Formats: sequence, structure tokens, C-alpha cells
Amino acid sequence: MNLRRILALTKKELRKTTRETAVLFLLIIFPIMITFVFGFAFGAIGGGNTTSFDVGLLNLDSTGTEADWSYAFTGNLTTSEIFTVYNFNDNATGQDALLQGNLDAFIIIPEGFGNSVESYYGAPFDPSAWANTTIGLYVDSGSMIAVSAVPPLVQEALMKTIFGSDAIAIGLPVEIGSPALVESSTFTQWDYMAPGIFAFAAIFMTMIVAQTMTVERDEGLLKRLRTTPASSADYLVSQTVSYMIIAVVQVALVLASSFAIGYRPASGIAGVAFTFVIALAFSLVAVGFGLISATISKSAEAATGMSFIFIMPQMFFGTFMPVGGVTEAISMFIPSKYVTDALTTLFLRGAPITTPVIWTNLAIVSVVGVLLVIVGIFLFERFSSR
Repeated sequence: MNLRRILALTKKELRKTTRETAVLFLLIIFPIMITFVFGFAFGAIGGGNTTSFDVGLLNLDSTGTEADWSYAFTGNLTTSEIFTVYNFNDNATGQDALLQGNLDAFIIIPEGFGNSVESYYGAPFDPSAWANTTIGLYVDSGSMIAVSAVPPLVQEALMKTIFGSDAIAIGLPVEIGSPALVESSTFTQWDYMAPGIFAFAAIFMTMIVAQTMTVERDEGLLKRLRTTPASSADYLVSQTVSYMIIAVVQVALVLASSFAIGYRPASGIAGVAFTFVIALAFSLVAVGFGLISATISKSAEAATGMSFIFIMPQMFFGTFMPVGGVTEAISMFIPSKYVTDALTTLFLRGAPITTPVIWTNLAIVSVVGVLLVIVGIFLFERFSSR
């Protein structure tokens, strides 16, 4: 191999990449797009932010003899930072608003609500003397969060109305610590997804490599190389180097886009630098799979389809997709999984750069990448350059 020829061919490949719109989009623009789209879409989910629910309220006991109890209950719902309460004059209008998704829940305070509370205080230990009523609670079945969160919150407001804020604190030998002493997580869903985005963006290099190598093989480039001082080894190494450079550019773009939308990894400069290192190692995986796809494909179209045999498992089992059980066992054989795990340890857990598991993941990705490139070059030279 000749270093000058490799550098010249690498420069040629990079120049060609910038001139092909589709390739430029997939390798450069696409990582920026998915970072912004996923960042904005999932950046507001979680993060310890207070969730607000739109709740409709129909008070049928507003004119009863003990109407003060219904107003107290309404007040406890209204003063809550979690509920935004809208008053309704009839059941049908409220149910319609709930059905159309304009409300997260609809509450009906029944007639006689205040009398029920008074009957309890008249005979707190004699349930047979109570005037029982039932609060109507309808929750939007299309919102999993509302279904799970609204009922206990309404129950809490009811208990506060009947017993007051202090009366429900019963003396027990075991007590629950004050929630104010517990620091809620500030992580958003995007924080959990961000480490996998770096691997997700680079995965598609497999398809570009497969397409490029197939087209240039079919156009007779490798045969023409035999008439020049450059060898096929020079050419294949230059291809590998060019995609390693593209991987570095991708990491820089994803990091810049992430910082632009407010993402801040829990690692320092050393952690960010490590991201470039492991991306370089993962680019070898993409190139190796691309060469293998090109070898067993007879056309660029077939190479595209063949490359997805390697792309899809890495997307679903090795990036930000949740895995468990059987899929978690499968992910142990997916190179992108080790990229995501290493960056999760750095960016999410805030582990120091000296953490052994990070370097173990890098070693796995590097070894697999080098082996795949060697196998890919061997197969491509043997079966595709004839």
C-alpha cells in the first residue's frame, strides 16, 4: 500500500460524497434532523417537570343545604398546581369534551355530597348511619398518564376536603419521609435516548458503503485500478478512512445539534472526546458490513436491501429502543449496543473516563470493527474484483 495514493483516493471519495445529494443527506443532514426531531419531541417528557391535567367539573350540590363541602372540594381541586379546572353546567357537554380529547378527566360532584360528609361526622363509627354518595370520575382512556395519575390525585383532594391537611397524618411507628426531601429526577426522555443517537446516525453508513462499492465495481473501477500504480488495497483502505472521517463529522454535528437544543451530557471534555474515539471504531463496523453486503449483491439496489439485514438489528437492539428478555440477550451480539452502553455510562450516569466498562465496550467495538473490515476486504477483493 502507498500512503500518498491512499490519501489521494480518500480525498476523491470525500469530494464525491459532498457532490451526491442523497449521500450527503443520509450521512450529514440526517443526523442533524433526527437529533432535532427526537430532541424536541422527547425533550419535554420527564425531567421532573410538573404535569398538568385539564379537568372538567360539574357541581350538582352547589345549592344544597351543605354546599360548603362541595365548594371546599372544588377549591382543593382548583388550587392544585396539577389540575386546571373548567366548570361545566351539564353532564353531556362535559362528556363530549372528554370524548373529543379536550379534557383529561371529568368530575361530577353528586347532589347530597355535603350531606354525606355531615352524616359521617354525625356517626363516624356507624357506617349504617351514613348517607352514601359517589363522585363521578371519568378519565381519558387515550392517555395512559391520566388514567394512572388522576384518580389518586382526586382521592387526595377528597381526603383533604373531609379531614383537612393534617388530620390524615395518623401516628404510626413507621413514617414516610417528607417528599420535599426527595430530589426528583431531572432527566427527560431525550436524555435516555441521546447516547443511542450517535450509533443510530452512523448505522446508515453501511448502506452507503454497500451502494458505493457495488456501483464502482459494476462500473469497472477496480479493473481500471489494475492499469494504474494504485492497488485495490489502496482503494479499499481509502474507502475505510473516508468513512471514518465522515463518522467524526457526524459526531460533531450530533453534539452541536444536541447542545443547540439544550442537552448537556453528564461528562466533561474527556467524555466528549471519547465519543469521537468510539465513533471511529464503530465506523469500521459499518464499513465491514457494507463491504460484505456489496460482495453478495449483484446491483446497487440489491446492496441497499442486503445492507438492511445488518442495519435493522442494530437499530432496534443496539440504540435507544427499549430491550428486555430475549431482545436483551440478542443485543449482546449487536456492535451498536456497546457504543450506546459506553455513552450511556458517560453521558447519563456521569461515570469518569477511567471507568473500566467504557474501555471494555470500546475494545469490543474496535475488535469487531477491525475483523469485519478484514473479512469485508478479503471477500470483496476475492469475489467482486474479478
